[in-house]
Amino acid sequence: MKWLLKRILAGLGALLVVAVGAGTLLGMQFSGPKAPWAASTGDDAAWLGNAWVDGSRGGEEFAAALPRLRAGGFSDLYVHVGDIGADGTLAPEGYARAGAFLDRVRRELPDVRVLGWMSHTAESSSLTEDRFDEDARAAAAAAAGEVAAAGFDGVHYAIAPVTTNDPSLPDLLERTREAIGSDHLLSVEAQPVELIPGLRLPVFLVAREERFWSAGYLERIAEEADAVVIRGHGTGMPLESLYGGFMVRQTLLALRTVPEDVAVRIGAPSFDHEGWGPVSSAETVAAATEAVRIGLSEHGERREDFGMALYVLDDTSEENWAAFEEGWSDPAR
Repeated sequence: MKWLLKRILAGLGALLVVAVGAGTLLGMQFSGPKAPWAASTGDDAAWLGNAWVDGSRGGEEFAAALPRLRAGGFSDLYVHVGDIGADGTLAPEGYARAGAFLDRVRRELPDVRVLGWMSHTAESSSLTEDRFDEDARAAAAAAAGEVAAAGFDGVHYAIAPVTTNDPSLPDLLERTREAIGSDHLLSVEAQPVELIPGLRLPVFLVAREERFWSAGYLERIAEEADAVVIRGHGTGMPLESLYGGFMVRQTLLALRTVPEDVAVRIGAPSFDHEGWGPVSSAETVAAATEAVRIGLSEHGERREDFGMALYVLDDTSEENWAAFEEGWSDPAR
């Protein structure tokens, strides 16, 4: 029994040393130079809640949002059309009445693409079973086809958690491509990539949730998509400096992993309401924008169709909006 206890304590001590060392390295990463060209090129995205689609958001609210939509350099909007059920179904109320909203967006913002944001959040792991079984995948893909047919420019999946090597997500993407056709965009929100190969398993054991993908799984998912969005919230980083270093690494890993012909977006957590996810004082828009600029600068060159994604525009305060503009949209002003 004493032998086992010593082994456990030794293992915990080793993990602590690794954690401290990793934290130091992350903090150091968040201090690199930022090239003047490492900023928005108008290829950014933003999430919007579902109330916009069904017409319950009035014309005045849309008019109030227009200055941000025009000034933010957004090329894509992810507009929530509903939650995917465990059986893969999606209630049609979230997209069936989107015509008037889509017409207005195209009239006011003709260069902006509007994707139907289909979400699914589970409490269980997909380590031992697929996130969606075959029937659910068929139903979800069919629903995506209906979203595209309703007038959207494509679909954006936000499904979590998904375990690395879960075969159901790439299969869902293949089915979705068939359902929406090549003329519509297919975007996927990705979980952050593990900073060190193999890190995801001990993190899962400690945090009791799947937070990371392997680089290989990100590449596999990207092969089926037109765009990949790396999530910028829920990282578990306790300090802004660690969060910044973490996001620098995520930017570099995404740029090195995602194929050149697939768009990359890096998320910036601009929300203040718990309904969008856990609110963290460490995860700030200012840190995210600076980190992406540092990572892009370290990468050393521009990449076509690279940008940030603001999560979410509906709940972005004036302070967070200013941080997004000053840190990314127009940092030279």
